[in-house]
Amino acid sequence: MYISRTVCDVLHEIRKCDETKNYSYLLGLVEEIQTMANRMEAKLSTIKDYEELKKNYKDLEIRKDKLKEEIKSNGGKVSNFE
Repeated sequence: MYISRTVCDVLHEIRKCDETKNYSYLLGLVEEIQTMANRMEAKLSTIKDYEELKKNYKDLEIRKDKLKEEIKSNGGKVSNFE
């Protein structure tokens, strides 16, 4: 989903507020920027979590393969399973 209004657009409108000295809607603009920034931070956090999960998955796949090889080398018996 692409938002039609960017942070830069809102900042430009804040500058116009200052030029005209009409601050009646300034708080609403600040709230809008804060909402956009919160969404960006949440997305960055989600991406970070995804990357960590992907790394953990790869590590577990390697561990699984090693355990399979160990089981095969022991003739199907599991030794020291943790």
